[in-house]
Amino acid sequence: MPELRKGPLVGRWVIVAPERGRRPSDFRVEAAPEVQPKEGCPFCPGNEHLTPPEVYRVPGPGGGWRVRVVPNKFPALSDYPALDPAPQGPFLRLNGVGAHEVVIDSPDHAHDLDGLSQEQVELVVEAWVHRLRALGERFHYVQLFRNHGGGSGASLSHPHSQIIATPLVPPEVEGRLKAALEHWRRHGTCVVCTLIEKELSSGVRVVEASERFLVLTPYDSRFPFELSIVPRFHSHDFRSMNPKDRAAFAATLRRTLARIKRLLGDIPYNLCLQTSPTPKGDWPGLPVWYHWQLELLPRLTRPGGFEWGTGIYINPMPPEEAARHLREVVRGG
Repeated sequence: MPELRKGPLVGRWVIVAPERGRRPSDFRVEAAPEVQPKEGCPFCPGNEHLTPPEVYRVPGPGGGWRVRVVPNKFPALSDYPALDPAPQGPFLRLNGVGAHEVVIDSPDHAHDLDGLSQEQVELVVEAWVHRLRALGERFHYVQLFRNHGGGSGASLSHPHSQIIATPLVPPEVEGRLKAALEHWRRHGTCVVCTLIEKELSSGVRVVEASERFLVLTPYDSRFPFELSIVPRFHSHDFRSMNPKDRAAFAATLRRTLARIKRLLGDIPYNLCLQTSPTPKGDWPGLPVWYHWQLELLPRLTRPGGFEWGTGIYINPMPPEEAARHLREVVRGG
């Protein structure tokens, strides 16, 4: 029987419709053709002149590199002297103040994070933290995301992530902040810490529980096999992780991607970091009541008119079933 579900972190409704569901093998996809082949790839070694000058580099052997961060050649937001608000009746226009960067995982054109070494993924995570910190000194919010595969919005095949810094706190983030603050005011606890306790107690949506991180299928999953990676320790800010926690997070992310790909193939997906605004975002007391997480969103279904018209997603794979199937996958190393 279909269910309408509302989770505690965002306050969104979803429809879980198992009657429309399928087996995991029905979601499995063959690797899609490359968005762009290796020939002429601007992110491959030897083509560094095709990107803007880098802002961060992890040196490699022989004068090469292991991780590079460069400004996006076609940025969504750019540096302006000021926001320069210009109200025009009911409309508001601002200069597109911000920053847009690309984190190139490695010189390897073919392998996603799960195909790289643990050490290399740790270097990528360190690059994320470094750039989030640097941009957070100037902007209100910094969004880390990753588009993998043509169905995710990716325009280049070479594995990479992107970071966009904005001069305001985006509406989706504000919704999460308000839900977390409201829970704190009512109950005096962090909503995610409470959620972790309950999820571990029931176990039905837990995919992996390591010492430092929890991987689960959210109660209000919008997409089949949607996942969240959540620190089991209370932390409002991804940037605040120490080296040991960064290594544990890198290992968890690597294993999680391997699970998904072993079960479903090389599917398109998005990674979205949900972390706290920077101090410029001005949310007093935020370290006490907010808790960061990383979302992994497989692109196995396509939103239609109902979703766009209502904001309510229809998910044909109950998250409890998705978690069970993913637990049965032999973990990556």
